[in-house]
Amino acid sequence: MKLTKNTHACVRLEKDGRTLVIDPGMFTEEDAALGADVLLVTHEHPDHFDEGRLRAALEADPAAELWTLRSVAERMAAAFPGRVHTVGNGDAFTAAGFDVQVHGELHAVIHPDIPRITNVGYLIDGSVFHPGDALTVPGRPVDTLLLPVMAPWNKISEVIDYVREIGPRRAYDVHDALLTDLARPIYDRQIGELGGTDHRRLAPGGSAEL
Repeated sequence: MKLTKNTHACVRLEKDGRTLVIDPGMFTEEDAALGADVLLVTHEHPDHFDEGRLRAALEADPAAELWTLRSVAERMAAAFPGRVHTVGNGDAFTAAGFDVQVHGELHAVIHPDIPRITNVGYLIDGSVFHPGDALTVPGRPVDTLLLPVMAPWNKISEVIDYVREIGPRRAYDVHDALLTDLARPIYDRQIGELGGTDHRRLAPGGSAEL
């Protein structure tokens, strides 16, 4: 499987000529969702869910389909009947040759005064896990963790402990658009030294074979 990093929380996975895209939000490239056979969205926040980008991808390919939680599905389903699927924690499905398991229920706490929304993570082919905006533990082995390194809802000690708890073979940074270049070496060093796994970072547009 080929992993391509887009800006912020969006990634593209490719295998056997099929493409799956997760979380093409407002910070990612305009064409990030185009060409996807499968679209997954973890939650409704605009840095993960951009309606225009999703609509463009679904309009460009009548066979493309979207799997997401209810709050996003309700905004997309009417325009694309039969192609938008609502999922939640514990669900599993196969789409375009990708096996997907859904884990998680709630967004991480930003502040006690801010109501928590629904958030789901996706485990792809039993190997690659994107947790969205939560430190969800899927309860099964993860080979490649897509690690939300910097957000208003986390701190680096939590990120390090999350890597330790998941215990992946490798972790690639996502959710990093707000992390300045000055801070990146600090995060790289501390997560790499303390996380207990192979910690990696891809620039937007960069790819790796998994």
